[in-house]
Amino acid sequence: MEATIVYNRDVALRQLGGGVSRKVLAYNEGLMIVEVHFETGSTGSAHTHPHLQNTYVKSGRFRFTIDGRDVEVGPGDTIAFPSGILHGTLCLEAGTLIDIFAPMRKDFV
Repeated sequence: MEATIVYNRDVALRQLGGGVSRKVLAYNEGLMIVEVHFETGSTGSAHTHPHLQNTYVKSGRFRFTIDGRDVEVGPGDTIAFPSGILHGTLCLEAGTLIDIFAPMRKDFV
């Protein structure tokens, strides 16, 4: 098996609507890295999924609602979401999240 190299500059930013866009970066069956851009005031609607998810705040400020609890995070902060937990976010200050999923999200490719 060979390593897959993904250059960020070569990945198109996909507009999801409502001030949210994303780039699916490197992935294999077991793991995926996704860059998600938010404009101030945009939201990631509350949802669940069977994947494990870790989120790194690259820039901006966000209020996450996780299983009914609100928490604010900023640059350098991280969140580890268990499988099946209800979560969503409100972007308080434009920024970028780096989401890591295990296994990879087939619905994103």
